[in-house]
Amino acid sequence: MSSILGISAFYHDSAASILKDGKIIAAAQEERFTRKKNDPSYPYNAIEFVLGYANLNLNEVDQIVFFEKPFLKFERILETYVAFAPKGFLSFSKAMPLWIKEKLFQKNYLFNKLKSHDKKFKSDKNIFFSDHHLSHAASAFFPSPFEEAVILTADGVGEWATTTIALGKRNKLEIKKEIHFPHSLGLLYSAFTYYTGFEVNSGEYKLMGLAPYGKPIYEDKIKQLVDIKEDGSFRLDQKYFNYTTGLTMTNNKFDNLFGQKPRNPNSEKINQFHMDIAASIQKVTEEIIIKLAKAIRQEYNIKNLCLAGGVALNCVANGKILNEKIFDNIWIQPAAGDAGGSLGAALALWHIENNKKREVNSNDTMKGSYLGTEFSQQDIERILKSFGANFETLKYEDIINKASEYLSNEKIIGWFQGRMEFGPRALGNRSILGDPRSHKMQKNLNLKIKYRESFRPFAPSILRTDLTKWFNMDVDSPYMSLVSNIITEKKIEMTNQEKKLFGIERLNIKRSQIPAVTHVDYSARIQTVEEDTNKIYYDLISKFKEKTGCPVILNTSFNVKDEPIVNSPTDAFNCFMKTELDYLVIGNCILDKKKQIKQT
Repeated sequence: MSSILGISAFYHDSAASILKDGKIIAAAQEERFTRKKNDPSYPYNAIEFVLGYANLNLNEVDQIVFFEKPFLKFERILETYVAFAPKGFLSFSKAMPLWIKEKLFQKNYLFNKLKSHDKKFKSDKNIFFSDHHLSHAASAFFPSPFEEAVILTADGVGEWATTTIALGKRNKLEIKKEIHFPHSLGLLYSAFTYYTGFEVNSGEYKLMGLAPYGKPIYEDKIKQLVDIKEDGSFRLDQKYFNYTTGLTMTNNKFDNLFGQKPRNPNSEKINQFHMDIAASIQKVTEEIIIKLAKAIRQEYNIKNLCLAGGVALNCVANGKILNEKIFDNIWIQPAAGDAGGSLGAALALWHIENNKKREVNSNDTMKGSYLGTEFSQQDIERILKSFGANFETLKYEDIINKASEYLSNEKIIGWFQGRMEFGPRALGNRSILGDPRSHKMQKNLNLKIKYRESFRPFAPSILRTDLTKWFNMDVDSPYMSLVSNIITEKKIEMTNQEKKLFGIERLNIKRSQIPAVTHVDYSARIQTVEEDTNKIYYDLISKFKEKTGCPVILNTSFNVKDEPIVNSPTDAFNCFMKTELDYLVIGNCILDKKKQIKQT
């Protein structure tokens, strides 16, 4: 038996993954343990978890691999400073102490950190370093259901690359083309995330959710910032940006072009201008991605596409690639961001460097992305008792029946089952669930449970067999990575009065038979559910369908704003108690909020 530990850390969303004989055993993000959103620190807890789940001590692990090459990254920072000097000295001087202390000599730093897991861990000879975008590409191709594929990765920046095109065949993968820093689709999108008052590296999905409320009237102005070629390659005009030399994403020239300063989230509300900006950058991003996809399909004539990197989390753009029918098949790594780099680095080492055979699974080899922690019924009950929780323990059939009954009566449930998901999406194991037929559900969930912006949409989990009866899509989407529109028969057309409304005024219009999961443009970010991937979740939706005739449940992540998704029964109970959730279903236990004693 051979094992590989993969690590991503020190920039954004640290994680650890472990393979045994090339098979994915466990993977988790550090944020789930520390409760710090997108925690970039050394993933001590995540490593402890994956080692424990694999039943290995660190000194028994054959190889350890880090997801990027720090010397190349340091080279990029130095060369960027030299190119723009003397501008950028402040940001350069702030970055250098950390690089000299930790990042430049990362092999030694990692070795010292790793020793804290196991005193018997002696040698740093089995520590390896992958290329950042190779890690992304490997995370997309090797678990995919394809023997051969073209792989597109895009994010802010790795070492030098920001966008890459790679070819994968059997157990081999090779990067063929790259776009280099400072020209970055991820940083372009992040610049507008910053400009509209959201947090860079975590607020991009808010920008995507805001876009349908606006009109892309600033598209031409954005194209003054970015020169887009017919093949999708692009260059950013650096005179409008500040990320190479300063501590902000944009500068005064950027502000003057669009006519406003960046929104201050502490004092300024979102208005129609911000909605139109969001719609405009989303449209330009989609145009670039579509052109890239068409160009690589034409050049390489390969029918399968794999996607990874932070930009691959733009499920609206992914849906556009699907609708354009550029490729026959698309597969997107569910942990497409930096966390997934830990898995990709391990897979690249196993298949490419170790030259190990790859077994292709007709679904994929991600195990539904249920790769995290799990808790026994005994552990769950012990933890609940320690809080003085009032709960009843039921049989499986009764859990399904009661939970579906609560949902059909518009109650909101915290749902905690099986193994935690790897990646940013809750896929029915660490989820908050609701009735999609309720026109009040989206607003209530956002304001009373999630404590977040009212415009944010929610996703439908739907039985795969019913997909085409509700949405204009007929492909698997188990990881909530694709957006599609609801079919005409399920829509509710707007009245003439409603059509006159603009922006956020359109939020509470009932748009379909499942308004709680239908965005203002009639779209939805879809999760398809099958019995062999998640039986309990499948059974719950099936029972809900039996009671209501609707094979759809509203699914959002089990957390509140600015907190990671819950990991443990303790996290779940705490979240349950501090929100207006009606019920918590955790293992075979059901908790009724009305029967709980408030925690002091």
